[in-house]
Amino acid sequence: MIRVLPPWFENVGKRVVKAPKVYIRDSGILHYLLGLESMDDLVRHPAYGPSWEGLALEQTLIAFGARQAYFWGTHRGAELDLMLLRGGRRWGFEFKCADAPRTTRSMHSVIEDLGLQHLWVVYPGELEYPLKEKITAVPLRKIREIKVTN
Repeated sequence: MIRVLPPWFENVGKRVVKAPKVYIRDSGILHYLLGLESMDDLVRHPAYGPSWEGLALEQTLIAFGARQAYFWGTHRGAELDLMLLRGGRRWGFEFKCADAPRTTRSMHSVIEDLGLQHLWVVYPGELEYPLKEKITAVPLRKIREIKVTN
């Protein structure tokens, strides 16, 4: 019922968050507990973004497995929603509930600080497209098509 995502921390010269993130794995249960009865209720609720993040996180972990899965964040606000370690490489995922996600300063910082191979911005849209070098927007429905390998 609950997903506890541990933090990734290493000495990168920044104060990092060391407390785990906790998610309710079933968005239907979350919406019920929040008293949300319709999609209109959900999109107006402050939990809309976190609900999307939890749904996208679960779908990503179903696609790639939950082993060696972490989040990363600094006390100054830079963050990465999900980092997967696979074959000694680091792959990043940001979950954005937006029609057309864009890059942020935090994304560039995370790629450099953590040495990510690639960062995917998972969103509820339809099109996959590059945002910058090493950053791609990808619809949640295409999450299983991503290659996270050696």
